[in-house]
Amino acid sequence: MKTPYKAYYLMVFALFCCRKPYNPPAIASPGSYLVVEGVIDSGNDSTFIKLSKTVNLNGKSTVNPVLGASVAVESDQNNNYPLLDPGGNGNYSSAPLNLPATQKYRLRINTSDGKQYLSDFIEVKPTPPIDSIGYVMQNGAAQLYLNTHDPANNTHYYRWEYTETWIFHSKYQSYWVLDHNTNTIIHRTDKQAIYNCFGNDTSSFILLGSTTKLKQDVVYQTPLIKIPVTSEKFEVKYSILVKQYALTPGAYEFYQNLQKNTQQLGSIFDAQPTQLNGNIHNVKDANEPVIGFLTVTNVQSKRIFLLNNIIPPFTQPIYPFDCEESTAFYSNKQGYNDVQNILINPPLTDLPIFAIYATSLTGIIGFTYSTPHCVDCTLRGTTKTPSFWK
Repeated sequence: MKTPYKAYYLMVFALFCCRKPYNPPAIASPGSYLVVEGVIDSGNDSTFIKLSKTVNLNGKSTVNPVLGASVAVESDQNNNYPLLDPGGNGNYSSAPLNLPATQKYRLRINTSDGKQYLSDFIEVKPTPPIDSIGYVMQNGAAQLYLNTHDPANNTHYYRWEYTETWIFHSKYQSYWVLDHNTNTIIHRTDKQAIYNCFGNDTSSFILLGSTTKLKQDVVYQTPLIKIPVTSEKFEVKYSILVKQYALTPGAYEFYQNLQKNTQQLGSIFDAQPTQLNGNIHNVKDANEPVIGFLTVTNVQSKRIFLLNNIIPPFTQPIYPFDCEESTAFYSNKQGYNDVQNILINPPLTDLPIFAIYATSLTGIIGFTYSTPHCVDCTLRGTTKTPSFWK
């Protein structure tokens, strides 16, 4: 008779031996479907429509833009507003359209492979202004929030996107640079500065709000983003630009399902994947899936700036890289400007210099250095000041 322990081990062995990898058909599906992202802006801002195709989960490519398409906004009064792709990257745009609210509009897409797509005709849905953007400190983080309302009590469904911009600096400051033409170490010019940079990021989650269960069309302190006080975003100055979109009930349902499919599928208690039914269709093949839901609205936006005095005193930002400084000395003091006489491993050309050792008797005798991400902020940002910065 087998002991309980032997039976247990045999059962575990059988479980591991019988497991087979499961590859759902969708992973290798040959289908590639049109994805339409954007909003037809009826106000005094530009309209941006991004066209791409879906990619296989097991494929190497993650971006598949639709190039060479003919894209235009059409009204039910036979007005036509073309959109162009000046960058050749699948981002189609137009100057401000200032569309009359008395008409309905749709988007027409003719792709280079001969397919034609049309959206449904859509009414203009006015977006009320953003009242304010603020923050509260909670558990070592700044929770940013938004307030808005519609005095006409007619919006009820909202969507938001945001873009963040902030000043940050590298771990170490470099005053010196290697001149590859003369193979010598020289002072950095102002144009070669790599210590202070501007970083930016965009919202990666779908942010929705509804006031249908409220007596008044008021959104109060809806959360936008939570930023730890130790984030380098608060090192000097931080800014956030929030865009607000009014949604139709159908658009809200579409984004709500998209939110569930992309953000709430982490456990057995989350919602099951839902079919995404948009308002864009293939003219000749109604059964072809098209991902996207267009709305027509005047986009509202608001920007705020936050200084580092909002975080607790003596709070130190956590630098995102492990940084160490190393020292190198010249092997020939008479030729200290000759990089060939430097004892260093790995080569200096890959490591920015951020300090120079010197004495009054011997001049420059060596230097300190670190890895590029610890010295060069341009690897994660830009030294160019944004036009809106103040």
